Amino acid sequence: MQKQRFCIDTSAFTEPSVRKALGFKTITELTDRLLDLIAEARIKLNISCHIPYPSVYKELLGFLESENCPRNVIVKVDTWLIKKTPNRYEIKIPSEIFYEYIKDLRERINKGMRIGEEHIVKSSEAVYDLTKRHPNLSKREIINKVLSKTINTFRNKYRSALRVGTLDSAPDLDVLLLAKELDAAVVASDGGIEKWAQRLGLRFVNAADFPFMLEEYLRHYK
Repeated sequence: MQKQRFCIDTSAFTEPSVRKALGFKTITELTDRLLDLIAEARIKLNISCHIPYPSVYKELLGFLESENCPRNVIVKVDTWLIKKTPNRYEIKIPSEIFYEYIKDLRERINKGMRIGEEHIVKSSEAVYDLTKRHPNLSKREIINKVLSKTINTFRNKYRSALRVGTLDSAPDLDVLLLAKELDAAVVASDGGIEKWAQRLGLRFVNAADFPFMLEEYLRHYK
């Protein structure tokens, strides 16, 4: 039987829906439980779980340290997750993938520019309207009122246009490259990673399903 390998993204440990499903409140609690499952699966079923080093590994540690994670959980991270740097010089990726990615990125940039232009116009109109209706307001008061109302909607729309459903960080790319190198399944809750994992022909496991998948494997262990 072929050995099962998984390449773990940070979102496997930070996804709120996974914590909720397992009844945990913190990233530390979820990480502790998930690593116990990974350890048991490693010993009993020879399932290995890998994490890109240093990018994703440091990202995960950053989340844990922000919660003042106990030292024993960090030890579990170092023990049961296999840290490996993707061999970026040897991994072969079809040029069509790069073509698709550049095309997607260009479309997102253009969309982001249109969103910026739209909000510039809206802000100008809002400033003009406030000036007409409240002539006694100072310039600073008018600007603050307009910005407080429009900047959040701009950020949300801009973030959605440029980042949702695509690769937007080096750790995201490292997860895919390492999975490609090891012929491993990708474990994440990130839509961009899922989309490009499919493009690369990689197996994908939603982070919300991964703990229950390990439990199912272990349930049939004899």
